[in-house]
Amino acid sequence: MMAFGIGTNSQKPTGNSIRGIQKKIACECWFTSTGKITPLMLKVEDEDGLIQTIRQIKVHSQETKLYAGIPSVEYDCTLFMENRKIRGWLIYYQTENRWILNFR
Repeated sequence: MMAFGIGTNSQKPTGNSIRGIQKKIACECWFTSTGKITPLMLKVEDEDGLIQTIRQIKVHSQETKLYAGIPSVEYDCTLFMENRKIRGWLIYYQTENRWILNFR
């Protein structure tokens, strides 16, 4: 398993940038023996500055992408938090080893 960590690099990609609201997150994930990454849980700061934990993540699909030449894996997900369903995209930037949550 991978330890929690929020990336320290706050630069956003240029060029083919991602649209929508982006939040830095900490993500616990599992790497299979074949290299597949499965998000298990994430932590995100809410509007009040509190850290929320999301343990229920339903991944609909995953796709490898390049944003301004930066390799990433994008997960189309539904997140379940406090009796709400939130549709979003978890994006893992492989070379920077950081995650974001994107709402469009």
